[in-house]
Amino acid sequence: MDKRERLEASLESDGLDSVWFARPNSFAWLTGGNSVIDREGDTGVAAVGYDGDELVIVTNNIEADRIAAEELPDLEASEISIERFPWYASSLAEAITEHVGSDERAAIDIELPGFERVDPTSLRQPLTERDRDRYRDLGGQTASAVESVCRELQSADTEHEVASALRIALSARDIEAPVVLVGGSERAQRYRHYTPTGAELGDYALVSVTAQRAGLHASCTRTVAFDPPSWLAERHEAAARVETTALAATQTAAASDSRAGDNGGTASDVFAAIQDAYDAVGHDGEWEHHHQGGAAGFAGREWIATPDHDAPVEAPMAYAWNPTVQGAKSEDTALVTDEEIETLTATDRWPTTTVSAVDRDVELERPDVLELED
Repeated sequence: MDKRERLEASLESDGLDSVWFARPNSFAWLTGGNSVIDREGDTGVAAVGYDGDELVIVTNNIEADRIAAEELPDLEASEISIERFPWYASSLAEAITEHVGSDERAAIDIELPGFERVDPTSLRQPLTERDRDRYRDLGGQTASAVESVCRELQSADTEHEVASALRIALSARDIEAPVVLVGGSERAQRYRHYTPTGAELGDYALVSVTAQRAGLHASCTRTVAFDPPSWLAERHEAAARVETTALAATQTAAASDSRAGDNGGTASDVFAAIQDAYDAVGHDGEWEHHHQGGAAGFAGREWIATPDHDAPVEAPMAYAWNPTVQGAKSEDTALVTDEEIETLTATDRWPTTTVSAVDRDVELERPDVLELED
């Protein structure tokens, strides 16, 4: 089912006349373009709506020509109309309200009086073929950027310096970085979210990013060691086995005919496999200290799994599981289909190790610890 068919189904099932998207990630999902000028805002400078007949973009006169020329790669001119309003006369929200009118029943992905609320998460799943191709490119370039920085690290580098280098490497590839975490040996053991500071890396470092381009998000973590602690290899492998188990369980859940209850198919079923995996690798209870990830796509996580989360596990869909064992972490973004588990954030220039799931006959290549001479 393509995106327009999903929108038509949503209009019919919810009895709506139109549905609107003002948040940048949903605008990107539907148009392939970027609506962001001010990164601190919840909405972009344009919204896109669908009324069952055509797509309409509402934006101000400053942005209309640029958006039409540069930000609509997924749409032909005949497929969409652009309605502009004077920047000084109205806000985006007011312009959408005026366009829709008071007689229509409409939904939107932001709070707006007179509109119902639409959650675009379900509409964005599963991934279309075109988005899967874009994801492969984003994932490969994200991994390439992160790994190129990691191979040049030294123990005396500060976390801030590494974070800056990561943002530059990603930006050079036209990739934004909403999340950049760098934890040296002291702070990576103390915190699960190691936001960068002026501390030096020390004996080893964890480097994690969530990268974004054209609305799609890719996450990955790499571990670099100069004088690795004696426990690092064991904890790293344990986290990798939990991640592999999570991906295997995701594939099983996605293939299940059931979408609720005890028969599989939900985020909670994958989470149960994650909990069991921590027990199997000798680190029971570690899941309590950090979220374990979930579905990825047009958000860093479309949903995050919890013990009782009933979100359906879809395929083909991207998933980013990120198990941690104190001081160690394993994380990549993978495309899960009925036939395979394809790591998207991968290159052939990083050491890997073959890791098995704890509860089924599945093996995956996972990034190993890169040891560098200081």
